[in-house]
Amino acid sequence: MLDYSNIYIMFVEHNCMKIRFYIGLMLCFLLVETRPVNALAPIHSADTSITKTTTIEKLLEGESEEVVVTGLTRAGFQKENPIAIQAISSKTIDRTIASNIMDQLSLHSPGLSVLKTGPNISKPFIRGLGYHRVLTLYDGIRQEGQQWGDEHGLEVDGYQIHRAEIIKGPASLLFGSDAIAGVVSLIPYLPKLDQGQIEGRVTMEYQSNNGLWASGARLGQRTKHWLWQGSASKRIAGNYSNAIDGKVYLTGFQETNLGFQTGYYSKKGSSLLSATYYYNRQAIPDGSRDSATRRFTKQIFEGQWDDIKNRPLVTEQELNGYALSGLVQAIKHYRIYSKHQYQLGKIDLNALVGFQQNNRIEYTHPSMPEQAGLSLQLNTLNYGINFNLPVNAAEISFGANGMYQQNKHLNATDFPIPNFQLFDIGVYLHGKWKWKNIHFAGGLRWDQRQLNTADFYIGPNANNGFEQQYHFPDTAGALLQFPAFQKQFNGYSMGLGIAYMINQQWSLKANLSRGYRAPSITELASNGLDPGAHILYLGNRNFEPETSWQQDLGISFSTTELQWSLSLFHNRIDHFIYLTQSLDNNDQPQIDAQGNKTFQYQQSAARLYGIESDIKWHPRCLKDWSISSSIALVNGINLQERFKNKGNQGEWLPLIPPITWQGAIEKSWVMGLNWMPNLQVSASWESAAAQNRFLSLYATETSTEAYTIFHFGFGTSLQLGGNKQLTIQCQVNNLFDLAYQNHLSRLKYLEYYQSSPNGSSGIYNMGRNASLKCIFSF
Repeated sequence: MLDYSNIYIMFVEHNCMKIRFYIGLMLCFLLVETRPVNALAPIHSADTSITKTTTIEKLLEGESEEVVVTGLTRAGFQKENPIAIQAISSKTIDRTIASNIMDQLSLHSPGLSVLKTGPNISKPFIRGLGYHRVLTLYDGIRQEGQQWGDEHGLEVDGYQIHRAEIIKGPASLLFGSDAIAGVVSLIPYLPKLDQGQIEGRVTMEYQSNNGLWASGARLGQRTKHWLWQGSASKRIAGNYSNAIDGKVYLTGFQETNLGFQTGYYSKKGSSLLSATYYYNRQAIPDGSRDSATRRFTKQIFEGQWDDIKNRPLVTEQELNGYALSGLVQAIKHYRIYSKHQYQLGKIDLNALVGFQQNNRIEYTHPSMPEQAGLSLQLNTLNYGINFNLPVNAAEISFGANGMYQQNKHLNATDFPIPNFQLFDIGVYLHGKWKWKNIHFAGGLRWDQRQLNTADFYIGPNANNGFEQQYHFPDTAGALLQFPAFQKQFNGYSMGLGIAYMINQQWSLKANLSRGYRAPSITELASNGLDPGAHILYLGNRNFEPETSWQQDLGISFSTTELQWSLSLFHNRIDHFIYLTQSLDNNDQPQIDAQGNKTFQYQQSAARLYGIESDIKWHPRCLKDWSISSSIALVNGINLQERFKNKGNQGEWLPLIPPITWQGAIEKSWVMGLNWMPNLQVSASWESAAAQNRFLSLYATETSTEAYTIFHFGFGTSLQLGGNKQLTIQCQVNNLFDLAYQNHLSRLKYLEYYQSSPNGSSGIYNMGRNASLKCIFSF
């Protein structure tokens, strides 16, 4: 259950933080008491608001060929924005079948990739950067859920996501630290304007590879002044399979989501209150196998009695069933927030305040299944306020946003990071100006982060023999795992861009931006095992904040028949933080008997540069055909002098995706039937080049072979009378059941032998997967 007492505790532990947070919080509540304004719209702590016209509402619903984005200040057309930003529509999301929402988005946004730990855990990477460098927003609220961990996914309901926007490049100007690489903004559905009748939707989905069964439903109503909506979903899956590994043990999951929104709006404004609940029981793969047969094995002992190379085999029933092993993650994420938008004369005011609690438990002890290996509770208070003011041909936006966090260990045996309190605040000024066919945009921001930790002691638990936390003053015989420290980081961000509309078809963009990111708690203070990731992390308290200078150039061409864009980027990051693996005395990866590796954070200057391009063609000569394709390339270089020209021995940065090429060919038919007006058939592909620019120093990474996988699908919409519609989508992913490994798959590195009978190493990605998705809307 949600522990409301933690909200009070967070306010009283550190007086200086408390006072500063109260100032920001009181400003938000003062705005809440003002008369609400305008139509409900996505707004975030940086400044997301929708232009208050029916035209924009229709554009957002996809009734125009113009692409509208809301992720930067007011809503506007994508081609007029100097920032590299891509919008993904509800129609695209509905017609894409993948393992989770991040996998769906990565298929439609060149430069966006995912770090995967099995089907249900995908962490966003933008242009080769991830973790605390990519900020994820849910309805404008920054998602906070221990995102430092490799096996920590996004706690959101994918069936409730209506649209998404991907901001590529430093977005620190509006969003602060942690957006130095970009932003993934997930925008949930709300009932449409002024219909006054109850509307709903039911989604059913099945995927054959891991036997996924899923369903989602929402029901809502929007009248002249009021709105309400409820939603729920359930997803269960067994172990996935591929042609090399067969069924991959410990990759099943069981996920539940609930949500509720209510709001009031008038001609002058709006207020929205939302609450969501996420619960996921996710198995934790470790990749242990029998060396001769390559069959997966399971852990039944611990400590000196356990050897990852000598474990009993997993039974067929355990591989093929839906029952989860006792070794699972159990994640509960609560979110409640309030957003307000209203007009005072010419000034448009936006405010939000939100609270999140993330409870992450990892059960890793087979001898005591009820004892958590890791148990963390993260409480986050988000706040934001901003003002928009038109001045002649310009628009000025200014405001402040930030968060307060408390993270603490509960009853656990492993402690990778200390307990901490964190306070973030940032103030910014942003302006837009139009002169003829030229759009200018720019701004400046200042951020401050305070991070406090207390002495953290651990010692043996007399009842079970595992480690436990000791609390001062009862620390006799305990080890000081994390000495107390206090850090304050300050930094500024800026941006200046121009978009030039040459004519109705051609446009040019150029943008210069400076990003800023304070080191995360794990980069500064890690000194322990993350049992779910099977990694012992080592941080460094002397790290400096990352700062970046990025240059973007873009050109686009658009007609009713052809849309094409090309983006070039160059990013210089000072004090870049990255991970390298630690070696033993024999220059081999340092691995203990349970398969846990040791990684240490390093800091250096880095350079990333690349290119992205996509094209969509609707040829007149081939009526109702469409062809789309995209390509993305990014290179990452460590600029330390000692690594110059060393290639894989230190020059290349880790976790850089290879060149990727994606495309699709689709044919649509107008059926001329009232009950089935259309039919679509599509063939698509994902292709990745070999990644030979990897960090082999300290055995941190290995090369990855090239692959191309093909997908085939068809879909239709059936009109069932009135506003009732049934949409059916069938798809086969990885049509030819190719055995492949993605360079950003963590399972690729779950290998404990130097060689194998079939020549394979690590775990492969999902094989052929036939899917059926039905959406009934009314």
